[in-house]
Amino acid sequence: MSIFDFLDSYDIPYSDKSLISQAFVHSSYVNEHKTTLGNNERLEFMGDAVLQVYSAERLFKIDPPLPEGLMSIRRSNLVSEKALAAIVREYGLNQFLLLGVGEEKTGGRDRDSIIADMFEAFIGAVYLDQGQETVYRLLDDLMAEHIRQIDESTFDYKTKLQEYIQSDSRRSIVYETISVEGPSNNPEFEVAVKIDGLTYGTGKASSKKQAQKNAAKDALKKLAQL
Repeated sequence: MSIFDFLDSYDIPYSDKSLISQAFVHSSYVNEHKTTLGNNERLEFMGDAVLQVYSAERLFKIDPPLPEGLMSIRRSNLVSEKALAAIVREYGLNQFLLLGVGEEKTGGRDRDSIIADMFEAFIGAVYLDQGQETVYRLLDDLMAEHIRQIDESTFDYKTKLQEYIQSDSRRSIVYETISVEGPSNNPEFEVAVKIDGLTYGTGKASSKKQAQKNAAKDALKKLAQL
């Protein structure tokens, strides 16, 4: 199977096969082989821009509408290195990657940074070859469900809250346990998150750590709507 067979399976047209192929050429391969194809770094730059706009448009159209702050957070999560690498693995796109011998031996074919960059380059190549309508159709096939089903169980709300207010380094975040109820073998913690002494969110859970995460999530939702 080739990348062109993959595109055919999704009814995605292509004209410039060299351009599409270049998206899968890592710099380490170019360094070790004589090839008329360049590496995929310039295409990666283009694909990153396409993904940013695509994800912003799709998140904007979610009903009920998301507030601006949450759209920014979800877009960041959706186009993160980890998320793009997961999509590559889901569809087996890294099988088409051309790597140098050394990079292959050290696990480059499954390294998040390399395969996420490859995915961006692939999207950039399809965009340049066929335009926005076609690349959006491909992305809808590959990413639509990920837009609605961002995994909140692994979403680090405490880190995102810190990032949200980090533009002002003087602001401090403190998590304070308000109460602990229930038996010792099944307690329920209630935690408040305070920014500069003011409570912005609260959360409950059976562990203090999860209660803090829930409080951070509550605070982010409120801040995003300010």
